[in-house]
Amino acid sequence: MSKPLLVAKSIAKNQIFDLHLLSDWANRHGCITGATGTGKTVTLQVLAQSFSDIGVPVFMADVKGDLSGMAQAGQLSPKMQQRIEMLGIEAPTWQACPVTFWDVFGKQGHPVRATISDLGPLLLGRMLNLNETQEGVLQLAFKIADDNGLLLLDIKDLRAMLQYLGDNASEFQTEYGNISAASIGAIQRALLAIAEQGGEEFFGEPMLNLDDMMQTDTSGKGFINILAADQLLQAPRLYSTFLLWMLSELYENLPEVGDVAQPKMVFFFDEAHLLFDEAPKVLLQKIEQVVRLIRSKGVGVYFVTQNPLDIPDTVLGQLGNRVQHALRAYTPRDQKAVQAAAETFRPNPDLDTAAVISELGVGEALISFLDEKGRPNMVQRGFIVPPASQIGAITAEQRQTIIANSIVAGVYEKAIDRESAYEKIKGRVAQSNASNSQPAPTTSNENQDWGRSSGNTQHAPQQSNSQQPAQESDGGGIAGALGGMFGNLFGGSGIRRKDNVAETMVKSAVRTIGSQVGREIIRGVLGSIMKKR
Repeated sequence: MSKPLLVAKSIAKNQIFDLHLLSDWANRHGCITGATGTGKTVTLQVLAQSFSDIGVPVFMADVKGDLSGMAQAGQLSPKMQQRIEMLGIEAPTWQACPVTFWDVFGKQGHPVRATISDLGPLLLGRMLNLNETQEGVLQLAFKIADDNGLLLLDIKDLRAMLQYLGDNASEFQTEYGNISAASIGAIQRALLAIAEQGGEEFFGEPMLNLDDMMQTDTSGKGFINILAADQLLQAPRLYSTFLLWMLSELYENLPEVGDVAQPKMVFFFDEAHLLFDEAPKVLLQKIEQVVRLIRSKGVGVYFVTQNPLDIPDTVLGQLGNRVQHALRAYTPRDQKAVQAAAETFRPNPDLDTAAVISELGVGEALISFLDEKGRPNMVQRGFIVPPASQIGAITAEQRQTIIANSIVAGVYEKAIDRESAYEKIKGRVAQSNASNSQPAPTTSNENQDWGRSSGNTQHAPQQSNSQQPAQESDGGGIAGALGGMFGNLFGGSGIRRKDNVAETMVKSAVRTIGSQVGREIIRGVLGSIMKKR
């Protein structure tokens, strides 16, 4: 059953009526737009708390630090008292929201990490601002790593992989194509810049489990996940790529649910223009695809930016719930932007939308939500209702107390650096140097050859028909494939590790499909190379 969420009050013809967002249409996405200082943050806070109250988890980025106040109960202020009296409503029941704080740098919240492999070359190339040729070399690095069973988990893994490709480019050229040393150098320099902006902290393990964000408290309220983004915003490509990766992870991991009475999660994408600025056409197509399809997974996406024109038309056309705060029209260019924004609403014969956009005060907005049949309502002028939680930031002491008592306290704080591409490549180079300095032995352990992990048997020792490969001794199916691959990556000793380590490997590393012939790491819709086995 649909639940109406009160967002604003409208005053028209001396009558006051409610403007509700219907919960069963909340996963049809939306946007909150308006100039700086017009009230977008409070609108975002009201919407997030309304979703939390009905049991919907929320994710949002806090670019100014103001949203942290949602963890504390609000209180009446003189300005709020005036608004309450003007709208003729009662003061809200002051209450805090269940909040989990996150921070890529691990200072203002729990650390957030993802692996290089899980991000894939498309998103990573966008983050590094690579050209088409450089992106091609990066894709080759991922492809060769996949073929040889090398996990790319953190920045040092990718650096080692690129260095190895550069040093041995002639060996890979016939099978994979030309590998330009200049492109490898450009990628390495871009990696260095990203590392200094926070990439060293972001890339690695344990990788974020999105299930930890989709939680409710004991009273049934959805947790509001607040990402500290004031420092992260100084690296805009890292910020936008991280949020886009989260969105793609939700799309890949959640099951199809179709139309639901309320969303499974609501995702607020603040400073949304950073997502689309200078984005290549292929990435824009992927974003459009995810936004169009993720609603069937029960996820609502709300873009927050200054002007709706910051959002491409192909994406803007999918945003059914809209809140437009004031836009200032001081120049002819601004006036065109105001007129264009007005044309995105369903017209109201009693309202000059273009004129009103420039007249709106702080806390006022033009609002159009979907009705009970999924149709856009006529645009209405309304006043955003006060939130029940605190407006403004909390203290550092309050934040640390909430972090210490969080449901995920201690889960992500300690980084894991397990054996991956860096260690395997360094070990191979060291072994090669050692063998060059000694007489060649009569026999060699061919199982250490990279070809084994890619299914290449041209160097494998001969065996009789009655013998079975070592990989098949652990059983067939996906479990056997995973066991064979991960056993080889961790030294091939055949000794079974503890369950908790195995679980961490499976959850944090890569999505792997195994077979007796070969194994290919498959990435998602915004990931990388999709290849038939």
